[in-house]
Amino acid sequence: MPLSLLRLPSLDLVRGFVAVGRRMSITVAAADLCLTQSAVSRQIHALEDHLGLKLFVRGHRSIAFTPEGERLFRSADGAFQQLQDVLGDLRAAGALRPVTVSACIGIAGLWLLPRLSRFQALHPGVDLRVSAVNRIADLRHEGIDLAIRYAPDDAVPDGAERLFGETVVPVAHAGLAGVDLADDGALAGVNLLEFDDPGRPWLQWSTWLSAQGRAAPRPKGVLHFNQYDQVIQAALAGQGVALGRLALIRPLLDEGRLVCVAGP
Repeated sequence: MPLSLLRLPSLDLVRGFVAVGRRMSITVAAADLCLTQSAVSRQIHALEDHLGLKLFVRGHRSIAFTPEGERLFRSADGAFQQLQDVLGDLRAAGALRPVTVSACIGIAGLWLLPRLSRFQALHPGVDLRVSAVNRIADLRHEGIDLAIRYAPDDAVPDGAERLFGETVVPVAHAGLAGVDLADDGALAGVNLLEFDDPGRPWLQWSTWLSAQGRAAPRPKGVLHFNQYDQVIQAALAGQGVALGRLALIRPLLDEGRLVCVAGP
């Protein structure tokens, strides 16, 4: 016959019993509960007195379940495990967690990061986590709240919002403002900063020159980079001319840190 709630033993006593049963050691169980060994022993004795039966057989430096203790442990351990799982889920659901934004490396460094100061000023209570990766993200399984990616129109998922398009212009440090890339001789006298990504041919110098109806002259030199933000950092350092993605570098142009050295 089930006991009423009023006659159930204290939850602390049952918790102490489960802790000992899981470890089969009063000393280790006491450490798990941040209690003294004598305190846990008193809990076990109090539970046994409440039930009127023995739950453990105590030997020399060892303990073992009685048949009644083993039966109680199987039930109590499962109940406590379910309680631990549910309470852990509830605590996690109620806890504040950062908003995770995933973006391509170039977008994260050149477009997103410069906007974070204003975002934090407008939303000081929001913790933000930025994940800079180029691969396609699985928002649900990776715990990502927002992802920013380039995609052709026919591959855009439902619910996505268009942020900007793609316009490419040659840019350089202000010290190279006099370079006119319409002049093949001028082009041959500068270093070209090349983004080594075969998947984005529109960011390759050969593609840009071909679109201008021009053959590629031999430049002074070519510096190759495997990340787009490195290309722009090299341009800022005056190391050559880069193909700038206008949506990403507009603030650098507005500030005069980069200049356009030819029209698109």
